[in-house]
Amino acid sequence: MTGQSSRVMELREQIAKLARSQAPIYISGESGSGKELAARAIHQNSSRSSEPFIAVNCGAIPRELVESELFGHIKGSFTGADSDKQGLFQAAHGGTLFLDEIADLPLHTQVKLLRVIQEKAIRPVGSQSEESVDVRILSATHKNLASEVELGNMRQDLYFRLNVIELSVPSLRERADDIPELCLSILNKIAKENSDEICQLNSEAIEALLEYSFPGNVRELENILQRAATLCEGSTIQASNLEFISAPSSTPAISPAIDPPALNNDDGVEIGKDFSLEKHLESIEIEAIEKALEETRWNKTAAAKKLGMSFRSLRYRLKKLGLD
Repeated sequence: MTGQSSRVMELREQIAKLARSQAPIYISGESGSGKELAARAIHQNSSRSSEPFIAVNCGAIPRELVESELFGHIKGSFTGADSDKQGLFQAAHGGTLFLDEIADLPLHTQVKLLRVIQEKAIRPVGSQSEESVDVRILSATHKNLASEVELGNMRQDLYFRLNVIELSVPSLRERADDIPELCLSILNKIAKENSDEICQLNSEAIEALLEYSFPGNVRELENILQRAATLCEGSTIQASNLEFISAPSSTPAISPAIDPPALNNDDGVEIGKDFSLEKHLESIEIEAIEKALEETRWNKTAAAKKLGMSFRSLRYRLKKLGLD
């Protein structure tokens, strides 16, 4: 995975260890955070790397076809089954099968999946015989799997079978220091795909990306840069070329531990003809940052966490505000 942040370095170490095992792994993380990328990395670093890696989104398969897709079917087993069809377990034989959005599988299919894991054999739809399969199963969902068990959407016995080891993929908010490197990698990819010049981000665009919360994670960053690279003038992406789901904050998010000064009459703020909202907000920002630094004894990493922003973003704000 692209990046040098502590969270990504830790993730790489975990992937290297998990690749040596054959145990089922449940990969948790928000949508767009890179769960399939982590699954591929596990496969590529495993003894199964020369065998197939098959990824499937369980929520995208029509309920009436899910068993046929997973386990295959024989000719005549149902209307439209004009020939034998190999399932995904058979296609992944010897390799790895990544079941994304596992919580979306129907309960009756979960029962059959549990048996496949236990017996290492599948029975195609309409068949009276079983076929042995050698497949390592990796699964993932953006939902809380334990909560899905409590809600009755996930079988508890299957949950325990799949969740032998859990790998947590951090959100982009948790690894914001990787954003510049990720941008470079994504823009290089876009240029290669389009046989075009590589676009560059100016400093204002980078600052806007660092201050954005990215609810859609890396996938959203890719979409934002794809659009910006297409619509920008020349080869430089300006902040105005970036389109966010919600506008990035112009000031750092402040944790509940720090009470920002309120803008009211008690503060003696007079909004007259010489009043500058920008300068007033800047003074509030400076006060909040200085307070966080004092409370953490000028530990910038701790202060950034307290302010709800990345270390890189705090460092940029300190330099811009003349506090560094």
